[in-house]
Amino acid sequence: MTAPTGDARTSAREPATRRPALTGIRTIAALTVCLTHAAFWTGQYTDDYGGRLFARFEVGVTIFFVLSGYLLFSPWVRSLQSETGDHPRLGRYAWHRVRRIVPAYVITVVAVYLIFVFRTDTSDLGHGWSGLLRNLTLTQVYGFGHLHTGLTQMWSLAAEVVYYIALPVIAWPLARYVCRDRWRPDLLIAVLVGLLLVSPIWTLVTHEDGVDLTARLWAPTFAIWFVAGMLLAVIARLVRTWPAVPSVSVAVVAFAVSAGAFAGEPTIVPNDAGAAIVKHLLYAVVAVGLIGPLVVGRPEWWSRLCGSRPMVWFGEISYEFFLVHVMVLELVMDLLGYQIFTGSVLLAFLVTTAISIPIAWLLHRVTSPLWRAASR
Repeated sequence: MTAPTGDARTSAREPATRRPALTGIRTIAALTVCLTHAAFWTGQYTDDYGGRLFARFEVGVTIFFVLSGYLLFSPWVRSLQSETGDHPRLGRYAWHRVRRIVPAYVITVVAVYLIFVFRTDTSDLGHGWSGLLRNLTLTQVYGFGHLHTGLTQMWSLAAEVVYYIALPVIAWPLARYVCRDRWRPDLLIAVLVGLLLVSPIWTLVTHEDGVDLTARLWAPTFAIWFVAGMLLAVIARLVRTWPAVPSVSVAVVAFAVSAGAFAGEPTIVPNDAGAAIVKHLLYAVVAVGLIGPLVVGRPEWWSRLCGSRPMVWFGEISYEFFLVHVMVLELVMDLLGYQIFTGSVLLAFLVTTAISIPIAWLLHRVTSPLWRAASR
């Protein structure tokens, strides 16, 4: 996915200027997710500051979510700024999303299930035809027992797909009826700030007794991240500068603070609702702090780093890397002779990364002709 930027009068249907740094930052997101999974598999998720810090590298998921919110809402913002009423075509948007996400995902799911035809699994979750159907349709998070080994990270993709569906449902009436096809950043910000409340409200509800525990992994829990990206798309049109040093510094501090006990134990959604809300808010600060300088103002050291050739190259295959790295990590644990929750986190991370990169590159090469054709 490329960054839709460019002149305010650009039609929403026209391609925007590419910002390589927005591709490059996906490298950071993908590697942090891989690192946190390596830490979990090697037993580093201890309930102390160090263990919680390893767990917090899951913030890479937040970077992906905020980036998606920014990229996908930016064409709507451009169309409102141009005041032409030329909003993104919903059919093209949907078809492009399907062709970008589905082919590589289906190949990965089928490959993992085939691997476990020959590999003994310590868990029986997600097995059988019903498990395969659940995973192929990204409905494995709705109800306990459907997250298959090697595919457990896909809970985040299941949530993000919901955002893809919800975005035009929110954006079209917001543009047409709230803003009346005019550039009204005040109204956009007011509505989006209101939507930020979806996450804390949902978190409070799902932490009540008797509510399905899997609901804590459903899309509304993490809506604050996606909406933060949508807000960034509006704010980026209103400010001229976003200095990298203070922004990245705030992101680093927020990340370090998130490992405090008040933000919950080392898990995706802490058992305490207040801790979960605080953690998700801090993650949003981290992601916006890292992405903001890349979309506003002139290039600085941060955008040059993220826009460097190695970062952009890896960023191009980051989605495929995300898809395959957990299954690779499972196999790497065997390769290194590690029992579950033992071993070197650094070695597990490095070997998993080294093996996942060529697999991701091949998967990208196989599937990219499909989604590149859809984007023309």
